[in-house]
Amino acid sequence: MLLGSLVNGAAILAGSAVGLFLRFILRRSSRRSKSENGIGDRLQKIVMQGLALCTMYIGISGSLKGQNTLLAILSLVIGAVIGEILDLDGAMNRAGNWVQKKVTHPGEEGAASTVAEGFVTASLLFGVGAMSIVGSLNSGLLGDHTMLFAKSLLDGVSSVVFSVSFGIGVPLSAIAVFVYEALITLAAGVLAPLLSDAVIAEMTCVGSLMIIGLALNMLGLTKIKVTNFMPAVFLPILLCRFM
Repeated sequence: MLLGSLVNGAAILAGSAVGLFLRFILRRSSRRSKSENGIGDRLQKIVMQGLALCTMYIGISGSLKGQNTLLAILSLVIGAVIGEILDLDGAMNRAGNWVQKKVTHPGEEGAASTVAEGFVTASLLFGVGAMSIVGSLNSGLLGDHTMLFAKSLLDGVSSVVFSVSFGIGVPLSAIAVFVYEALITLAAGVLAPLLSDAVIAEMTCVGSLMIIGLALNMLGLTKIKVTNFMPAVFLPILLCRFM
């Protein structure tokens, strides 16, 4: 029953492994280039900007699937309040700091925030959307993993690119994506009546708005605590029953 979720998580890990290897090669090359003419920093900056623009495109495309603007507003506001009270952003950065200390040399500025940002960005990109939800429902109800297999291919390729920029935070998202899809798969019989097409569309819309926030952060235009908005993704399940 969980084959689709396992393959999806494995694809993210495999793509991330390739991306981390390329990141290692590029960083060594950048150090040499930096000592020569400063091109290393310029390359890193332009790659991040390009990735941010692609992330924004994904967010805008997904946000247009929503049909109820008021529901999206309420989900984001209520979700932000819940996240702020729980201080999810602080917890994520503390976890990122712990991971960073375990896997890299100390003293890298902004390293913890990069781990946390990579984890949140990848988790949202790979977990929010109809393919993740409907694919998991198909796995649980019909034993059909076709959609999750197709999604695995897309996520594997994407994880290569994101791992180059965000590092170890991206492969960690494989755990979150697997757990998220596995829970939907195992609870498919109960969740199927609740996850109508309208609910899935609104969940995708709310999650995509958060992805836009991530893109703005990546461009250095804002410092939105996107992690604190994460409860908002699940609120349409409840709010769609009343609106």
